[in-house]
Amino acid sequence: MTEPSGNLLVGLPAAGPGEAFETLVEGDGVVIERIVSAGQATPPGEWLVEDRQEWVMLLAGAARLRFEREPAPHPLVPGDWLVIPAGTLHRVEWTAADEPTIWLAVHYR
Repeated sequence: MTEPSGNLLVGLPAAGPGEAFETLVEGDGVVIERIVSAGQATPPGEWLVEDRQEWVMLLAGAARLRFEREPAPHPLVPGDWLVIPAGTLHRVEWTAADEPTIWLAVHYR
C-alpha cells in the first residue's frame, strides 16, 4: 500500500469564480485542506465563521485576512500562519490575482 502523498504547489486547479478547496487528510476530528485563491475575497459585508479552530498558513501568493474585532487586516506572505479561534468572525479582504494564493488549513476541535 502506498501512503498518501503529494506536492501542495503542483496540480493546482484552474482559476474559477470561487476559491478551490481540496481535502488532503481527514480523521479523528482533524481536517487538513489546500485552498487555492485567484483574486477572490469574501463579499463586502459578509463574514466567515467556523465551528472549529483553524490554523492557516500561506504557502504562496499574498492575501489580507481581517477579524471583525480588529480595525485593520493582517497582510499575509508565504510562510505566515495564524490561528482563527472557533466562532471568530473573519473575512478574506484580498488575494493576489496575478498568481495563485495557496493556503494550508488545519481544522480541529
